[in-house]
Amino acid sequence: MHDIRAIRDTPDAFDAALARRGVAPISGEILALDEARRARIHAAETAQAEQNRASKEVGAAKAKGDDAEFERLRALVADKKAEVAAMQAEAKALDTQLDDLLMGIPNLPHADTPDGADEADNVEMHRWGTPRVFDFTPKEHYELTGVVPGMDFELAAKLSGSRFVVLKGAVARIHRALAQFMLDTHVDENGLSETWTPVLVRPEMMLGTGQLPKFGEDSYETTNGWWLVPTAEVTLTNTAHGETLDEDSLPRRMVAHTQCFRSEAGSAGRDTSGMLRQHQFEKVEMVSIVHPETSDEEQKRMLGCAEGILQKLGIPFRTVLLCTGDMGFGARRTYDIEAWVPGQNCYREISSVSTTGAFQARRMNARFKPADGGKPEFLHTLNGSGLAVGRCLIAVLENGQQEDGSVTLPEALAPYLAGKLTLTSEGALI
Repeated sequence: MHDIRAIRDTPDAFDAALARRGVAPISGEILALDEARRARIHAAETAQAEQNRASKEVGAAKAKGDDAEFERLRALVADKKAEVAAMQAEAKALDTQLDDLLMGIPNLPHADTPDGADEADNVEMHRWGTPRVFDFTPKEHYELTGVVPGMDFELAAKLSGSRFVVLKGAVARIHRALAQFMLDTHVDENGLSETWTPVLVRPEMMLGTGQLPKFGEDSYETTNGWWLVPTAEVTLTNTAHGETLDEDSLPRRMVAHTQCFRSEAGSAGRDTSGMLRQHQFEKVEMVSIVHPETSDEEQKRMLGCAEGILQKLGIPFRTVLLCTGDMGFGARRTYDIEAWVPGQNCYREISSVSTTGAFQARRMNARFKPADGGKPEFLHTLNGSGLAVGRCLIAVLENGQQEDGSVTLPEALAPYLAGKLTLTSEGALI
């Protein structure tokens, strides 16, 4: 959400920043609503003051026995009371309109976020690792003979429909091992606090992180008004919802492994084969809640945490800085990490690490109290995948594939697989 005072002070700069995201000038509409709201508030306060004065004079007129003045003043008090109520109701309605308008406007991009229309304009920052040269034509994950017994799309379709998968046996174990490996690395080496959170949340939590009101169609709402989280970003970030934290408690760095649910409403026809784009999937999510002065450095730290997982697994990747046209609604700056997937002969997104500045904190009314006793300020929030477990499974299977359909697994997973680092062409772990 945006600071109305900043829009009043620099409307042209606000419009110019939004123009970088392809949003038409909107400060005029915002300021018109704001002015009308403030006018109603002022009118209500003026009428309230007049009502209070008349109320005091009613008693004096009664004491003097001036019945005519008493009746006039009593009628004036009643009129002013009705006027105050009407003005307050109008102000409240305008306030709601203003909030609704502001809630639907994306975050302003950081000054160093590159301008662009779509993913073609993203800027590659660096690469790590060299894609393996195969002496055979590499297959996609779901085509590998060793994977086929453990990745059942037909059964999932019978149970739930398209874009679901049932993992079995060795493949399910590798999937679980990857999640455990990620969690242990983030907790033991990166200093994140492991957290377990619900996957059903109230709508105000989705509003706080920006999934509502604009992107409700991308998520699932239950019949009683709860929402299934599209990512643990929603729950982890909202731990600060409505709170005023002590500055000394910052930063808060959390990690959670959860089920995630997305309707993929805007992705019809994309990546329908395999488990790259699913309605239900698992993710290890990182969230940091920090002092505004440290948020840029924190994003770099989080990016390193996510990249480190792929480095330990030996998966080649590249990191790109997203342009304004490809960046998420709530982000100021986003880095995507894209893992190499030989079956598609390209890099595919496996993590996004974003800073939102105070955008989410304003929506959540999440602040911190400076140690020097100053006025409370809005926090900064950041989030990043560390990593998407299913997509990491894809990368591990495809990069380790052998010509006979077996898979050689990364050494980093040995402690989680009882030292068994080969998925045979029959689908067994040895």
